[in-house]
Amino acid sequence: MERNQHEKTMTMNHDNELVHSHSHSHSHSHSHDHGHTHTPAITALSRAFIIGIALNVAYVLAEGIAGLWFHSLGLLSDAGHNLTDVASLVLALVAFKLAGVAANRRYTYGYKKSTILISLLNALALGVVVVFIIIESVQKIIHPQPVQGQVISIVAAIGVVINGFTAYLFMKDQKKDLNVKGAYLHMLADTLVSVGVVVSGIVIYFTDWYVIDPVIGLVVAIVIVFASWELLRDSLRLALDGVPTQIDVEKVQKLMEQHDGVKEIHHLHIWAISTTQNALTAHILVDDIAGMEHTKEQLKAKLSEMGITHATLEFETSESHCCGECK
Repeated sequence: MERNQHEKTMTMNHDNELVHSHSHSHSHSHSHDHGHTHTPAITALSRAFIIGIALNVAYVLAEGIAGLWFHSLGLLSDAGHNLTDVASLVLALVAFKLAGVAANRRYTYGYKKSTILISLLNALALGVVVVFIIIESVQKIIHPQPVQGQVISIVAAIGVVINGFTAYLFMKDQKKDLNVKGAYLHMLADTLVSVGVVVSGIVIYFTDWYVIDPVIGLVVAIVIVFASWELLRDSLRLALDGVPTQIDVEKVQKLMEQHDGVKEIHHLHIWAISTTQNALTAHILVDDIAGMEHTKEQLKAKLSEMGITHATLEFETSESHCCGECK
């Protein structure tokens, strides 16, 4: 116990020497959390992505074979569309793998930013899917073609089960990560498309009313636009180093300024390192620099509770702040 107390005293003395060695009593305090606190969740999600990829690859092959067998251009085009969703799942899985790569001299944050870039890419891919559905639907309205309602309904029903189950795999975590949300929306969109195809197939089988197919396609496209807009907006914001949606800057600043010994917070910046990790830098004006370490630890704990796990804090006294402003 005495040894621990001695080591603690030596550490405090060493910190004080470092503090006083800075001109104008400035102190830079860096708290870095590069640990992977969500390892179990990431492992479970990786498993979900692998299952989803395997199921959808099998469905794409089955749909493609059925399209060739029954000479259905609709099934072949839908197989191509589903193949793009498989690509989006693969990209999201790659993003999770890259997020776990260790930092190096060239990439000091590692490859965590790739999760944001891939979420943006998936959001744009959803936009491409919408455009594809709209173009195909308009063409079918202008040039209606007879289709085999029964065959289409059966194949699409299988798609409802596979896509719906894959969407279910991501439903629980889709609010925690943009890549998971992107995968969820892709699969949900496919499920809606497949439901629409089942309905249109049944109607066509009994009524030969072929126009129902493109009409339902347009409705599904509108639903996808509304569902994916938030993903596109949030991904673009993070790509531009904007403040993550779930974090309120004013609330963060107020919480920090209410801490004992803190007089003012300025030069506050908050951005996302990845789709799951957020960073902050701030200048903290205090009356007494001696209590810096204690204040730092408490602020770190509060910021972590608010979803900010990587904080860089610069402490300064009223005197040093004044000198800096007067220069």
